[in-house]
Amino acid sequence: MILAIALIILASGWRIVAAWEPSLANFAPLMALAFCGGVYFRDRRMWLVPFAALLLSDLYLDNYYETQFAYRWTFGAAGVRALCFVVAIFFGWIVSKRKSWWNLFSGTLGGAVIFYLVTNSHAWWYDMSYAKTAAGWWQALTIGHPEFPPTLLFFRNSLASDLFFTAMFALAMEYQALRTEQPSLLARQQT
Repeated sequence: MILAIALIILASGWRIVAAWEPSLANFAPLMALAFCGGVYFRDRRMWLVPFAALLLSDLYLDNYYETQFAYRWTFGAAGVRALCFVVAIFFGWIVSKRKSWWNLFSGTLGGAVIFYLVTNSHAWWYDMSYAKTAAGWWQALTIGHPEFPPTLLFFRNSLASDLFFTAMFALAMEYQALRTEQPSLLARQQT
């Protein structure tokens, strides 16, 4: 339980700090935590950790974005983000059946792409400033709102953070396996 609380605090804190630094926008450990939770946490209650971190950081970020940009997150947007986390946990659960570095990479990449497509498509559909055309959808996927950084920047940062934090988590788990003389991911690879 101490690990779960520490992960919630660190992940929430990182996400909040990233909001203050535009170059770190969407560079957060939450999606990687959800994915790795599916891969490594056998106690499924631990799968709630990323959702708790998402909720806690959303409470602060909702207020931050509303006061800084007059932009209010909606319950629907929060639900879509949570659904993407469920998908990441599901991908992690699938990878846990056939652990390998390639599967870790593929699952992380898949989760990042799905999060990007789903959240930006949701924004396009519900945000009145986007035309409900293919061009409007393309705007939502590439440049987004003119007052914010381009959505491709958010995707780049979320993909980089997902890969980075998944690698850090997996390396920590590999180190722990080495210390306890358990087989590593590479030893468990199936051909």
